[in-house]
Amino acid sequence: MSTVTIVLLVILIVLIGVLIGLYFFGKKTQKRQEEQQAQIQATKQTISMLVIDKKRLPVKESGLPQVVIDQTPRLMRRSKLPIVKAKIGPRIQVMIADEKIFDLIPVKKEIKAEVSGLYIVGVKGIRGSLEQAPAKKKGFMARLRGRAEAVAAQDQAQKQAAKKKGRK
Repeated sequence: MSTVTIVLLVILIVLIGVLIGLYFFGKKTQKRQEEQQAQIQATKQTISMLVIDKKRLPVKESGLPQVVIDQTPRLMRRSKLPIVKAKIGPRIQVMIADEKIFDLIPVKKEIKAEVSGLYIVGVKGIRGSLEQAPAKKKGFMARLRGRAEAVAAQDQAQKQAAKKKGRK
């Protein structure tokens, strides 16, 4: 065998090993996440709160208790979390919101939130329904991508129309 085929076989074996490792790691991580979601769902409570402010902040600047900051993994300490500052009863608390519902949380309004510890899982409006915040301005690449998708859809529609004309 030539050296090129040996090198390619070694690379192929290493890639297969990496893929198998990622498969088992992903399975383990998914199982752990499902257990955490079940625990969150079991301990959630509905609380009425007045939302004062909401921002995406790094964990160190968020104002969360030091115990929470110490327990966060090192990789998560630099990432920005959706932080909500709310008045619950007479106290003002800093809480972490779920990414899915962060945009639904209104500022300077009273809401009923499903809370599990310091984590906001769900939101309901007390007076009226919750409205999603206006969409942010699209970036340059997002606009280009949108135009390209529109052109591709239009091109495909023209091809289908040409096929129909050819059948008749």
